[in-house]
Amino acid sequence: MSNRHTQQSFYRPDIDGLRAIAVIFVIIFHAFPSLIPGGFIGVDIFFVISGFLISGLLYKEIQKGGISLRDFYARRIRRIFPALISVLIFTLIVGWFLELPKDLSQIGKHTIAAAFFASNIVLWREAGYFDSDSLLKPLLHLWSLGIEEQFYLFFPLFLLVLGKTRKTLAGILVLLVISFLVNILLVHEHPKAAFYLPFTRVWELLVGCAISYIIYYQHVITPPPTISRGLVILWLGLNRSICLSAQ
Repeated sequence: MSNRHTQQSFYRPDIDGLRAIAVIFVIIFHAFPSLIPGGFIGVDIFFVISGFLISGLLYKEIQKGGISLRDFYARRIRRIFPALISVLIFTLIVGWFLELPKDLSQIGKHTIAAAFFASNIVLWREAGYFDSDSLLKPLLHLWSLGIEEQFYLFFPLFLLVLGKTRKTLAGILVLLVISFLVNILLVHEHPKAAFYLPFTRVWELLVGCAISYIIYYQHVITPPPTISRGLVILWLGLNRSICLSAQ
């Protein structure tokens, strides 16, 4: 196998560094919103990173002979379910002792939704004037996991249809642009839908998929050897988010 196809198997400290910074920004944003108004960009960064890493693994499988959906989903189950099940069980136990019956019923509904990676859909349907406070939704953060896993149900099938062809990158870019435009169209009139629905968020994961494709197949972009280039990307993203939050 050539050098360019083995580069993505190497450990990427720049990506781990970017993840750490993104987590810190999200934590600070939730604890002290005025300190980092654009801290929510950490979630968007995670979507891009997730698309980049997962698509890279799928491209490698295509290069080796084809994608095994069984192996792909088995890996996702092994990676996600142990931690997810632990969180859901712990939340139910604590809720049983601390929550009122009405709130416990809501936790039960959110637990079922999270188990089927549909938290974002349930939260979107609940959003409105009579919705309960977000502080009463201990599983609220799993909306992003729902979007990721919904994307992973679709993207391997998308690659199976196109395979290693010149149409693959074009297809990714077309879907990216459509998703981005839908997001722009909905964000003002239907902000909750733009926030929670997968087809308005998928463009962020597809950005990572497109970058990964260019690196893996075209070798146009050299993966950054240090965290420095990742920090540049993060800085650009933060500037965008701060500008949006100031509007």
